Amino acid sequence: MLINGTKMLGVANENNFAIPAFNISDWAMFSGLMETCEREQAPVIMSIHPYEMALVGWDLVQAIRSRAHNSSVPVMIHWDHGASYDEVISCIRHGFTSVMIDRSMDSFEDNVAISKRVALTAHLVDVSVEAELGTIGGTDSYAEAGTADIIYTQPDEAARFVELTDVDSLAVAIGTRHGICPPDLKPELRLDLLREIKKAVPRPLVLHGGSNNPDDEIAEAARSGVNKINISSDVKIAFMDKLREVLEDRNLREPHDIHPAAIEAMQKVAKHKLELLGTSGKAHLY
Repeated sequence: MLINGTKMLGVANENNFAIPAFNISDWAMFSGLMETCEREQAPVIMSIHPYEMALVGWDLVQAIRSRAHNSSVPVMIHWDHGASYDEVISCIRHGFTSVMIDRSMDSFEDNVAISKRVALTAHLVDVSVEAELGTIGGTDSYAEAGTADIIYTQPDEAARFVELTDVDSLAVAIGTRHGICPPDLKPELRLDLLREIKKAVPRPLVLHGGSNNPDDEIAEAARSGVNKINISSDVKIAFMDKLREVLEDRNLREPHDIHPAAIEAMQKVAKHKLELLGTSGKAHLY
């Protein structure tokens, strides 16, 4: 079942759980994650970033839509970290059911202006919109843009931002970082700040940089107002580490002999995330 973010995250918001947004880079990753979510009867968000789209191409979106329509669980196709109005409109035309416009590095006023414009357009065609206020930290060159120091989201500004833009969900900065944190940097969530933001903004909240954080903090965030948590590095690392191990056998040449073990390793991580966020078994709510 293919749905937009308003329905997907609205149900999660009403029932106090979060849904992972898995970033995918190819069909093998997508198919493996779909199998896991269907086994777990868990709603899922398939997220594609501009860097990933440059690899997979627009045609993959049509294949994802077809697979989602025939799935036993709700699926949302989300454009991650859209940089401009024109880029986001292109994604809507290609079949995304949810889009993010990320101008969090701009001034508050400029962020409001473009987020409002995207929301006005997207809502005309039943596509949901995510925006970001505050800026999470960056870690390495593979991660999305961030700042050296986290710019925490302030509750009063968050409430004003949502009122001015009418976005459907808001990504907040409460202590996460894109990518995998180095050993000398301990990620720590400001759960007290999250609860204050949720009181000010009753709409679904989003947590970026959901990989590599302590499980107990992520689980508590999913019970404290966050309804979408982005998971990219954790599943990709599991996939790639197993792929490197398999490829040590120089006699392998068929992709079908190479991918299954990597998919299985990724699926174990995905299953853990579904259980952690309280997503498993929630498909029936839709």
